[in-house]
Amino acid sequence: MRVVFMGTAEFAVPSLYGLIQAGHDLSLVITQPDRPQGRGHKLKPGPIKASAGDWGLDVFQPEDMRDPAVHKIIRDLNPQVLAVVAYGKILPEEMLNIPSLGSINVHGSLLPHYRGAAPIQRAIMAGEKIMGVTTMYMDKGMDTGDIILQQGIEVRGDEDYGEISALLADLGAQLLVDTLVCIEEGKAPRFHQDHSRATYAPPLTRDDELIKWNQTNHYIKDQIRGLSPKPGAYTWWKENKLKIFRTEIRDEVIPEAIGQIIEIVPNRGFVVGTGRGGLMITEVQKPGKKRISASEFLKGNDLCEGEHLGR
Repeated sequence: MRVVFMGTAEFAVPSLYGLIQAGHDLSLVITQPDRPQGRGHKLKPGPIKASAGDWGLDVFQPEDMRDPAVHKIIRDLNPQVLAVVAYGKILPEEMLNIPSLGSINVHGSLLPHYRGAAPIQRAIMAGEKIMGVTTMYMDKGMDTGDIILQQGIEVRGDEDYGEISALLADLGAQLLVDTLVCIEEGKAPRFHQDHSRATYAPPLTRDDELIKWNQTNHYIKDQIRGLSPKPGAYTWWKENKLKIFRTEIRDEVIPEAIGQIIEIVPNRGFVVGTGRGGLMITEVQKPGKKRISASEFLKGNDLCEGEHLGR
């Protein structure tokens, strides 16, 4: 099939590769413009641009998706399908109507749950045990189009965002390939979403990153999982940010010790009191330093039982 692919983030890379492997005619890859990154704020291409270049595909980086000139470029390619995966911008309805067989999106949730920009992170932070991906026909709403295919996975409760996102990206890639087979054969299902059951996954904010120790240990663990490896959840320790990446639940009854270091566990980490139960911290990062195990952190830092984290 003649496909124009749109994507930007790492989550989209397996889908692009899957379409190549399936033999589709990728007329064009559209991705967001290069953005300043890192301490030097140098322009850096996103994962899709880098991958498309490696695979010899034509790349287009428009600034304004509402520009009629952009629409003309796509229209002149006469695509059968516009495949959109983690592009990062709302697309105008006029553009979505260009392909003869429709515009298809891979979304990182089991719609209608977790519509929006951060479905995987928000689902992890909410402690979901079943997650998944959906392919849908795109319309002018935000993730409101008719569902084509869905597939879910069970989540144990220890995986972080990076691990689950990689699993769902691969799952989404296969689902996209299967979806295009269904469309090409004229057998694609089409299910209206039950909008009354919709939930939302707004973009992450700085406030989401701060650990509030008065929450339960399970809540904080899921927050940390959902923000790992990036941007990372943090607490304050001696007026410095201390990012936390890995934890273990300690459910024994703990006296009132919210945010207090209640136990140093040699060769393991340290236990912090929460609003309910304790949380063993096992992997951390100081500002400007690399991620290390909490046991390594304890060797080089004077952390004491009874000390408090946070402000």
